[in-house]
Amino acid sequence: MTAGPAGTAPASGQGPLAGLLVADFSRILAGPYATMLLADLGAEVVKVEGPGGDDTRTWTPPVRDGVSTYYLGVNRNKRSIALDLKDAVDLDAACELARRADVLVENFKPGGLARFGLDYDTVSATNPGIVYASISGFGSGPGGRSLPGYDLIVQAISGLMSLTGDPGGDPYRAGVAVFDVMAGLHATIGVLSALNLRHGTGRGQHVEVDLLSSALSGLVNQTSAYVAGDVVPFRMGNSHPSLFPYEPLPCADGELIVTAGNDGQFRKLCEVLGVPELAEDPRFLRNEDRTANRGELRPLLVERLRTRSKTAWFREIIGAGVPCGPINTIDQGVAFAEEVGLDPVVTAGEGTAAVPSVRNPIRFSDTAADYRLPPPALDEHGAEIRRWLAAPEGER
Repeated sequence: MTAGPAGTAPASGQGPLAGLLVADFSRILAGPYATMLLADLGAEVVKVEGPGGDDTRTWTPPVRDGVSTYYLGVNRNKRSIALDLKDAVDLDAACELARRADVLVENFKPGGLARFGLDYDTVSATNPGIVYASISGFGSGPGGRSLPGYDLIVQAISGLMSLTGDPGGDPYRAGVAVFDVMAGLHATIGVLSALNLRHGTGRGQHVEVDLLSSALSGLVNQTSAYVAGDVVPFRMGNSHPSLFPYEPLPCADGELIVTAGNDGQFRKLCEVLGVPELAEDPRFLRNEDRTANRGELRPLLVERLRTRSKTAWFREIIGAGVPCGPINTIDQGVAFAEEVGLDPVVTAGEGTAAVPSVRNPIRFSDTAADYRLPPPALDEHGAEIRRWLAAPEGER
């Protein structure tokens, strides 16, 4: 493992990845999300930015102290150095960083770093232990390497938007860049898998992830419906193609998500609603029966639910062991996480530079994630990283 540059804050965390050096040549979301997760778990991440900085620095509103909250959301625990790869001195620094790194993450267009000598083949020639992760939109093959890879485009091309929205209505995107996040998670899994293999072989490898493959994998039952069942799924609004009830149902003052995922849960739901006879009705006896006859079952459930508020039903239904939940806004979702003891908000960094952030979702019994550094300003650590790269390897 390679020692990273020391600074005023700890060079790396104390988590399970402490001692790993990650050269982050990625920008926007998928790559930065992956490297932030690695950094939370102890890796030292050096964020390499072009002279203009990561695109998301200017993706506003909203902002906190003049900085894009989009950028703040995926860049804690990193150090920033601004390097112009067209400048010989800066390129030398970038190549030296790649030579020393345990992991390199990039999301340039496939082949885009080859002209700078920062492609996998060139880097691994002098750093055979490097785990080099490339994230693209559509892979490095001849048909996809030149295509732009924004999440929204992949939501459209993958088929997700054909599933999202009201039946017969317009297709909609998801409210978050879901495939960027999935690709970031897949890249993280790939990096950790390659690092594990390196323990035995001493050699790294090239890990490739693309948004479209992550999308088709992440669409799970919907893509399986087509590839295994030759069924093309379609928009069903908030309904589920294979389960009922599994959707919002109206109460006296609003809707409540009710999800009876098996026959036992449906029986409990009927008991709480005061209609136990529905669970014995042949039309609704099994899940496949309820799904086939949802048009008859739904109004019977709604008739009972409309007699009370969604809050009152939530307490009773969840108390009976049937999953359900209100449709919250983001602030209400964070408040609910706090209420159930998840402590969703943490502080990255200390003092006046500290930034509220969303907790890393992974919990360890012995090696907790930490939040030692706030998201860096552009080139905030450039001078110290340059000094470290100019010194003989191993000096700090």
